[in-house]
Amino acid sequence: MEDKASHAPEIHSYIGTKIVKAYPETKDNIAGHAVIYPDGYKSWSPDEAFEAYQRLPGPLSFSHALFLCRQGKKIARAGWNGKDMYVVYQKAYPEGIPINKNTAEATGLPEGTLIRFLPYLMMRTVDGSFVPWLISQTDALSDDWYILE
Repeated sequence: MEDKASHAPEIHSYIGTKIVKAYPETKDNIAGHAVIYPDGYKSWSPDEAFEAYQRLPGPLSFSHALFLCRQGKKIARAGWNGKDMYVVYQKAYPEGIPINKNTAEATGLPEGTLIRFLPYLMMRTVDGSFVPWLISQTDALSDDWYILE
């Protein structure tokens, strides 16, 4: 006789992070939430399950904020003193882009040379300028990150 357990699918653990929309909804006299996913898929969860895994997008750790930044969200810290400052994820240019005059002068390469860029984080500063950004220890360990809508 063949062992059916040996043909069972391998089960893996997954970690999910996404922004969903939800509203309170009762089903079969059980309080819960209707959940709408970014692709429009709808589901329902009882309150206990919903509240265990979902929360309002309030203060976040940097790791959560970075994950969402890589999804295209603007992120900022409540602890920053500057108004309208935020960080965005600049995607890579793996196929390369032609460099402008300023970059040509900085690199010593001819203007128009095709160069590849790796992804990086870019900050909008208080004066509205943008600059490549490296995180400080304080920013990395702070739990006051939030998403700009």
